[in-house]
Amino acid sequence: MAALLRSGPTKFRTAYCGPDEDRQISPDELAEATVYVQPGGGQVSRTWRQLRDYSSYVRDFVNNGGTYLGFCLGAYLAAGNPGFGLLPGDVGQYIDTPGASTDSDDDTVVPITWRGQQRHMYFQDGPLFRLNDGAPATVLATYNTGAPAAVVAGYGSGRVGVVGPHPEADQGWYRDARLTNPDGIRFDLGYDFVETAVYGQLPTK
Repeated sequence: MAALLRSGPTKFRTAYCGPDEDRQISPDELAEATVYVQPGGGQVSRTWRQLRDYSSYVRDFVNNGGTYLGFCLGAYLAAGNPGFGLLPGDVGQYIDTPGASTDSDDDTVVPITWRGQQRHMYFQDGPLFRLNDGAPATVLATYNTGAPAAVVAGYGSGRVGVVGPHPEADQGWYRDARLTNPDGIRFDLGYDFVETAVYGQLPTK
């Protein structure tokens, strides 16, 4: 995700925060940021136990005008129960829904519709999104079932971007999982996701 942010149109500067990093999640560190990114990987409950003490800092950051980007696990955590409570709605497991193109939590490639265009994306048990009626949100992509797969929404003065599949997946991901994307390995959807989440116009309530 850091590579995606650095290589996109805006070319963000990135820094890592965490127990083994020079920077920690704090109001002072977030005050210097434009975007907070929560990556995928790991289990929701375990990751939330590591993050919940910092959740008010992240919520305040977004409420005051920052952007939260959640990829896969980070998208699950954008909702509540457990999570940051930033998403105007809830999340669910795509693989558990009737008609899903996969019912396995193994790494795979799924078909999606991104802004009306048929594409394929790397996927590993990512969420779908159930938005509240009238929520100020834009659905960028849907799964084959029609359920939202990528959403940008408002929260306070800030914004929340969440995506179930992995637009940041590079050649190493596909090689290690022995997968092929029929569209080729491209990052245009990731760039669109990031730029729309940070700068795009949201619908009004």
